[in-house]
Amino acid sequence: MEGKDAELAKKRKINDMEHERTEDIGEANEENGEDEMNFSGSEEMRLGIARLHEKVEAYNQLVSEMLESGKSLFNKLSQDYEERVLMIHKEQIEKWQEEVKELRMIDSTNEEMSDRLNNVKCLLQTVHISQ
Repeated sequence: MEGKDAELAKKRKINDMEHERTEDIGEANEENGEDEMNFSGSEEMRLGIARLHEKVEAYNQLVSEMLESGKSLFNKLSQDYEERVLMIHKEQIEKWQEEVKELRMIDSTNEEMSDRLNNVKCLLQTVHISQ
């Protein structure tokens, strides 16, 4: 239960971070647009600013790809971990079931031997009484 709660909290946090990042990008783009409208500098300055905007966009894209890659990696690791834990659980249950089977077989053998010993005891008593 705690694992699911922690996972949900983690997903909410990631979603909140992505939402904030998207809002920040939108605000930055709005500010850039306003700056460009209010800025009446030289062509060289505008080109420099445009290159910086391209770098910002490329960096934002890189970060977005890294986040997606990280999420898919963690999802795969999570699935692998879950499969491994389930496999270990299954193996342990099978081991214990085999032990239960062996104990039942031993118990059955013991019961059979106890019955035989009891029969021998009765026979010996009968022989002893008849003598």
